[in-house]
Amino acid sequence: MTPYWEHFAHGADIGVRGFGSTKAQAFEQAALALTAVIVDPAAVAPREAVAVECEAPDDELLLADWLNRLIYEMAIRDMLFSRFAVELYEHRLAAQVWGEGTDLQRHHPAVEIKGATYTALAVKPVAGGWVVQTVVDV
Repeated sequence: MTPYWEHFAHGADIGVRGFGSTKAQAFEQAALALTAVIVDPAAVAPREAVAVECEAPDDELLLADWLNRLIYEMAIRDMLFSRFAVELYEHRLAAQVWGEGTDLQRHHPAVEIKGATYTALAVKPVAGGWVVQTVVDV
């Protein structure tokens, strides 16, 4: 399965879905989908690396913690991210994320990065890989 992400409509909120041949790739693609809710990832250069770690008692809560950590890192660093490398160990995630400082002249964020609420969390195997998804209210 080739990794990819997509958005889906869910009432007034937006869903993000990531697909990959491994669970880690699916988590990477969900992060890319979340970034695309905020700004076009193609407009963000991967100039600076940031380490992100989190853990949770199950895959769904790990997904929420992962996406929350990304939003937190974007907000405190005033950065946008466009590239992700995730490693999973049971219910612990370690990642390197790359991006650059927010430049309002180039990036045109669709929403102000403060926080998000996640519902309908799912992490499940599919034919040839994994899918992770959640509904996001930013």
